[in-house]
Amino acid sequence: MTGEDTVEIPVDSVRLEGNLHVPSGADGIVLFAHGSGSSRKSPRNNFVAEGLHEFGLGTLLFDLLTEAEDETYANRFDIEQLTDRLVAVTEWVEQRPETDGHDIGYFGSSTGAAAALRGAARRPEVGATVSRGGRVDLATEALADVTAPTLFIVGGRDTQVLELNREAYDRLRCEKELEVVEGAGHLFEEPGTLESVATLAGEWFSSHL
Repeated sequence: MTGEDTVEIPVDSVRLEGNLHVPSGADGIVLFAHGSGSSRKSPRNNFVAEGLHEFGLGTLLFDLLTEAEDETYANRFDIEQLTDRLVAVTEWVEQRPETDGHDIGYFGSSTGAAAALRGAARRPEVGATVSRGGRVDLATEALADVTAPTLFIVGGRDTQVLELNREAYDRLRCEKELEVVEGAGHLFEEPGTLESVATLAGEWFSSHL
């Protein structure tokens, strides 16, 4: 498989839509956990996913919530439910023939980063995690249980989130790094900043998956 497949993932009583891309010869696949109000169509995460493909990594971008669920604002910050969904999708990936045996990584952004870290704490087989501008403070109680090598990427101008990331970073006991992209805000909209995210994430996952 070298192209992209549109998939439906049964979780609980709903079906989550996703886009699965597994390059030939890929050793690892990265699951994307999107932030509040975002989805598998996120242009920033799709840009990062394309960068990961250049490193020979597979990707799964999927909706953590259905469209109906996303209309309820509180669901976007129900980190426990988002974590449950991510773990369920991980199990689905492990059972598919084209992804069975692949190392799994998590890429989380904003609130999705909290779900990624909580999921990694619950699933020690996860090989690596990356957070982009993540609300990692929402996973505080799980940080000490994360064993996967973890990379925090934060914009230098995103001062509040940067401080939250530094506090969370100190709680991690796993292999870890904190990369500050100078000149970048929370959304990494400044020229060249999202390219830096894709490169940092690609190098991290390639080293650990």
